[in-house]
Amino acid sequence: MYSADTQSSKPSSRDQLKDFCLRQLGFPVVDVNVDDQQVEDCIDLALQYFQQFSFDGVEKWYTKHQVTGDDITNQYIPIGENIIGVTRIFPLGSTNASVNMFDLRYQLRLHELYDFTSTSYVNYVLTMQHIRTLDLLFSGEAPIRFSQHHNRLYIDWQWGIDVSAGEYIIIESYMIIDPDTYTDVYNDRMFKKLATAYIKRVYATNIRKFGGMQLLGGAFLDGREMYNEAMQEIQATEEEVRNTYEQPASFMIG
Repeated sequence: MYSADTQSSKPSSRDQLKDFCLRQLGFPVVDVNVDDQQVEDCIDLALQYFQQFSFDGVEKWYTKHQVTGDDITNQYIPIGENIIGVTRIFPLGSTNASVNMFDLRYQLRLHELYDFTSTSYVNYVLTMQHIRTLDLLFSGEAPIRFSQHHNRLYIDWQWGIDVSAGEYIIIESYMIIDPDTYTDVYNDRMFKKLATAYIKRVYATNIRKFGGMQLLGGAFLDGREMYNEAMQEIQATEEEVRNTYEQPASFMIG
């Protein structure tokens, strides 16, 4: 049996969250027949679900990466384990910069924006938007493939031609929020509900073998009913997370 010793109605650590969840299940008035490792497993499951589907569990993150010779040889870019999704990339190489006087963007800046005090930038903005549309129409964005399980960002372009060693790209991604760094995660309402429901399911599983046993005072121990209640609570909570707090699917890749 797990015994809690850290009292907090607003948990800001893993131990305080365990204490909070067990109190929701009746501790210390009743014995909660779960092992400490089972509680740890349930919190890990709840955290994984929360970070996977709730926008409060992740944040949009931009990473600058300088392309190396190894990247060109491997034809992928290594990504950190805390990244769960990549949405797009922004190349910052020489192909996106005006490097000579014959470049159209160079000429636009030279002739349209030579004097900011007397020249309107409206035409320049509209022209640049038109050029960007043409780029997307004829060239498009580089297709990317990413899965958080292999931590590699594959970019389907011509390595060494479209991008060279030493150039930079910006990676737009979603990074999980580490609760040990940002401890307010432990006090998130949905995270606490999920963790409590998962622990209740394990608690019910542990006592189902005593189903129908009469306790002191005439009460009966019904682990099966508790298990069904836990499953209903888990389903309702997971659906609330998905229906209310999940990022639109089109925003996430990987």
